[in-house]
Amino acid sequence: MTKGNAFVLGATGQVGRASVRALVADGWEVTAASRGGARDDGWPDGVRTVRLDRNEEGALAAGLGDGCDVLVDIVAYDAGHGRQLTGLADRIGSAVVVSSGAVYEDERGRSFDTQDRPDGFPAYPVPLAEGWRTVAPGDATYGTRKIALERELLAAGDALPTTLLRAGAVHGPYCPGPRELWFVKRALDGRPVRVLAYGGTSRFHPAHVDNIAELVRLAAAAPGGRVLNAADPEAPTVAEIGAAIDAVLGAESETVLMEGAPQGTVGLTPWTSEHPVVYDMTAAERELGYRPVVSYAESLPETVEWLTGHLRGREWREAFPGLAKYRVDLFDYAAEDAWLASRS
Repeated sequence: MTKGNAFVLGATGQVGRASVRALVADGWEVTAASRGGARDDGWPDGVRTVRLDRNEEGALAAGLGDGCDVLVDIVAYDAGHGRQLTGLADRIGSAVVVSSGAVYEDERGRSFDTQDRPDGFPAYPVPLAEGWRTVAPGDATYGTRKIALERELLAAGDALPTTLLRAGAVHGPYCPGPRELWFVKRALDGRPVRVLAYGGTSRFHPAHVDNIAELVRLAAAAPGGRVLNAADPEAPTVAEIGAAIDAVLGAESETVLMEGAPQGTVGLTPWTSEHPVVYDMTAAERELGYRPVVSYAESLPETVEWLTGHLRGREWREAFPGLAKYRVDLFDYAAEDAWLASRS
């Protein structure tokens, strides 16, 4: 006997792939919808695939057909997507929607939207719970759009019970912008040294795709209107991440700690932050009985294997356009060498 019908929107992204696997394993009949309509090799034959672009008029309604017991939306982005779902509430039993930790702001109104300004990086409480203040809803930035999405869905109340998952720094296979590449490529290039700003103590809470998928699975089976953080059981420092990746690759690297902020790209990593970002996971444990299925260190061998295979024979910007779009040279070894030489 199945638990019901689950419709996963954005099924071939990194979180969607894992969510489909978790739902099938838990007894759901799953329809995997994506713009390409592709199938993941790890899905069982029973998974139905649908080619669907939600931004095409009527496409989602047509794809849903007679409806589903739970809709899992990995790619919802703004208030318009929220209204799209609430407009189909009569065909959706409940929803699980991925939001972002980017919605939070600190007591001075700083958020990820202000991080590039002088003294603009937010200083959140540690750990950061779901009841903390957020940015104002709007359509100007990623964070303001995500909170607008949340407000739209929560306003639906019992008409569409929705669990919103505020994800941390997502990692794992199929990541379009893998932060781990910063260390992996250095090891593959035989780079003997790496420079870490803020003494290597930056913490930007990661969220492995399998842990997010576990939250999706639990929320699908327990419908309700709620907002929950989605993150790994630990938030390692950037120095600890580097050491863990070296251990997987069997590499030996010298870590040079820079006190204070990066100097241009020197000392800058995808986790670099002046203040720690650590999400409180006690609400998910209390409300859903959530227990993480993998730790950050345990997940790394699979991630590193996927990264090295995806990078093989290609320039990193071509292999990972999600990182290249920031137009920052993450591997400016000449600048690092010049900085290191200036210290001697």
